[in-house]
Amino acid sequence: MTISIQIDGMHCGGCVRSVEKAAQSVDGVSNLSVNLESGELRADIDRPELVDTLKGVIEDCGFDVTGVTA
Repeated sequence: MTISIQIDGMHCGGCVRSVEKAAQSVDGVSNLSVNLESGELRADIDRPELVDTLKGVIEDCGFDVTGVTA
């Protein structure tokens, strides 16, 4: 399942790296990419419940999740 998560508050490459590192730590996430310009994380996930897990790790980094598309 491919998902897209809209993220508010990323302003630089360091922000992107923080989100990437946090999201990559979640088991069951693959093909991860984070785009600074669009403020979007795209990834393949093994299980639907990983959406909430990803939202949590992104928010733990200090960013706001403004939308999710599956």
